[in-house]
Amino acid sequence: MRIHILWAFLLVGGTALAQEAPHLIPQPVSLTSLAGQFTLNKTTAVTYNAAETADVAALIGQQLGRLTALELPVRRVSGGSINTIVLVINSVADPRLGQEGYRLSTGPKGITITANQPAGLFYGAQTLAQLLAPVAAPGAVAEPRLSIPAMQVLDYPRFSWRGTMFDVSRHFFPKAVVLQFIDDIARLKINTFHWHLSDDQGWRIEIKSRPKLTSVGAWRVPRTGYFGERPDPKPGEAATYGGFYTQADIREVVQYALARHVTIVPEIDVPGHSLAAIAAYPNLSCTQDTTARVNPGTKFSEWYDNGTFKMLLDNSLNPADEAVYAFLDDVFGEVAGLFPGTYIHAGGDECYKGYWEKNPACQALMKAQNMTHVEELQGYFMNRVENIIQSKGKRMLGWDEILESGRLSPTATVMSWRGMKGGIEAAKKGHDVVMSPGNFAYLDLMQGDRTLEPRVYNSVLLKTSYSLEPVPDGVDSARILGAQANLWTEQIPTYFHAQYMLFPRLWALSEVFWSPKSQRNWAGFVPRMEAHMRRAEAAGVNYSRAAYDPVVATTLADGKLTLMIDTELPGLDVFYSLDDTVPGRYSPRYTQPLNVPEGNVTLRAITYRNGQPVGRPLTLTRDELQKRAK
Repeated sequence: MRIHILWAFLLVGGTALAQEAPHLIPQPVSLTSLAGQFTLNKTTAVTYNAAETADVAALIGQQLGRLTALELPVRRVSGGSINTIVLVINSVADPRLGQEGYRLSTGPKGITITANQPAGLFYGAQTLAQLLAPVAAPGAVAEPRLSIPAMQVLDYPRFSWRGTMFDVSRHFFPKAVVLQFIDDIARLKINTFHWHLSDDQGWRIEIKSRPKLTSVGAWRVPRTGYFGERPDPKPGEAATYGGFYTQADIREVVQYALARHVTIVPEIDVPGHSLAAIAAYPNLSCTQDTTARVNPGTKFSEWYDNGTFKMLLDNSLNPADEAVYAFLDDVFGEVAGLFPGTYIHAGGDECYKGYWEKNPACQALMKAQNMTHVEELQGYFMNRVENIIQSKGKRMLGWDEILESGRLSPTATVMSWRGMKGGIEAAKKGHDVVMSPGNFAYLDLMQGDRTLEPRVYNSVLLKTSYSLEPVPDGVDSARILGAQANLWTEQIPTYFHAQYMLFPRLWALSEVFWSPKSQRNWAGFVPRMEAHMRRAEAAGVNYSRAAYDPVVATTLADGKLTLMIDTELPGLDVFYSLDDTVPGRYSPRYTQPLNVPEGNVTLRAITYRNGQPVGRPLTLTRDELQKRAK
């Protein structure tokens, strides 16, 4: 695969000005720069040639109009004309483009986007939008960009599943925020929105046949603080925090997403993570605890070093109770009627089975089904769930724990989150797979030094996200539908902070999802990411600069503590002190591992580029350095 950047020169007033290479994310398959440019003006129009593209043409016209502050009329015509952005559906399909690819041609007379399907026109317009988006220098006022350099772009996605999960259970986000999220991912050519609608902390979708799911299950007592350490509800305390989406809301969101070529995959997480449903209908659990309440983030489980855990309260549905399957038939029936996509995600993760082991009905079911291990009960449960989902005309998708029972239907699709292992196993067993490994794609995790970031239990650096390869060696690539980023919101109460956690890591992952593997290059991604940061500044989009910070690791051997300092981004200098002075460009520059002196020593470090500070100051005590020693 190739990408051509042919430098052209424009003669303006006798001065030769070099055209800057376009900073596009995700990187297109092929881009050839040519001489000249096209400048939009108040008479520029958007035209289209096929009736089925009228809606996408109108949307593209609105989007480009907002970026340029121009009113761009949209009309159907049979051919192209000068000073026009022309949208063309191929009369004979171009086999290279598939369903989502496009060709973009810009030149002095106008712009043409061609595709086999409306989705390709939309994605071509997203590339065009990046060329038009204001890019302001720090502190400068962003002005609309009206001139586009001449070029030819050929582009199509690597994977059909390019997803992002948004958890609205742990914190409720209003409909307007969900629509903004869809806009944010669609600009990156992400085509799947996995909507996590139920969990222990809230039930977020109206089910008309089960009204308590929202009258009770959508609300919890208000709490802030670190998830898992919040105070328990007080006796009689009102559950006032939460919310839910009506079925009318859902339909509106679905149509909004479809217009942007985003398919929504709803998730109803069962049999574990069901406390919000159980609070509404206690009979669904083994303990049938009528005092159960929607959890506000208190400690309700204990996790052990070997990865196992114990629930301190019963948050799992009872697999031996036929009333549970009647409940799920109602729920999945209404969900299926609201979402036109192929899949319903049924969860299946982190299901604690200790209450099942003590329940006489569960034990009787195990005996009747010739089960020897309680894990098989989840296999039985998930098979029943899959039958319900299939009866509604949908396919079941679940987290990789659904493999553990050994009873998984061959038609089930597996989302691998506990690393790549589950996805590899599933693919080798003939299942379709979506790779979503937490150690690469969990965007709720810290993205910089833990002393600088809001506290979460683990970290995923930007460079790590960019290094994800969804198709492991030895696996049939046809079984890997694609990959997905996940944004859990236990520690994310606002969309402003959600954007901070999403970007720039989702920019990096969008390139993993879309661009050819051979074209991904970290050093090449960085300047394009920095251009996106400037665009984000101009657009009022929050993002993280943690990738500019120092990355510190230590070792401890023979009583000697050694520290190593690295940077994610190339071309940064790290200046440091170990003498309680504030580091700057006149301080020692890090070049090799350092022995930490004995005593009460503090490391201070900061990154610079071209003589200017770019990262956050980092301060680590000797105790902190020693804690992270390997």
